[in-house]
Amino acid sequence: MNIVLVDDQPLVRNGIASLLQARGHQVVGEAGDGQQALELVRRTRPDLVLMDLNMPVLDGLSATRLLKTEHPNLKVVILTVSDDERDLIEAVKGGAHGYLLKDLEADDFFEAIDAIEHGESVIPPRLARHLWDEFGKIASQAPEPTTVEDTLTDREWEVLRLVAAGHTNREIADRLSISENTVKFHMRGILDKLHLRNRTEVGAWVAERSRPSS
Repeated sequence: MNIVLVDDQPLVRNGIASLLQARGHQVVGEAGDGQQALELVRRTRPDLVLMDLNMPVLDGLSATRLLKTEHPNLKVVILTVSDDERDLIEAVKGGAHGYLLKDLEADDFFEAIDAIEHGESVIPPRLARHLWDEFGKIASQAPEPTTVEDTLTDREWEVLRLVAAGHTNREIADRLSISENTVKFHMRGILDKLHLRNRTEVGAWVAERSRPSS
């Protein structure tokens, strides 16, 4: 992917750029604030913008809203130290494709980048709960409450069924034309949302719901 990095700390940008380039991604530009990001995206037309939040001149949330208005198909992912649920909710409302924390391990970071490249949205499970709470408020007038099954994405359901059928991560990756890292990323989301611990419990969870009622 062609990626633009937006962060007001040059050392942070340099470190992330080095990691991305080592994995075969092309960093086509770097910006130190949101205003520079707007101008840079117009020139470079990247696939993805990794956007910090707290920056001078124009902050990340404002820049994200402007970028998504001007480039609706552009993927913007927030990369920040802030785990404030209000920042997450405003980022999603502004059109962000995902929200990542800078304390990610490198492997987790690249699993998220891989998922983004394949069209998935990425949000740390512990923050996703806040997002569902917000959606729950918006949909509070609905006649039926949201069940835990409803929190799973279509892709997570695909992975869930294949895991329950006994397929390995490699087999699932081949069947869905995604990487093994992306499968692992979805598995973590599934386990967290369903409050399960491992693949065995996933199989039992599916079997229980497939059992005919007496």
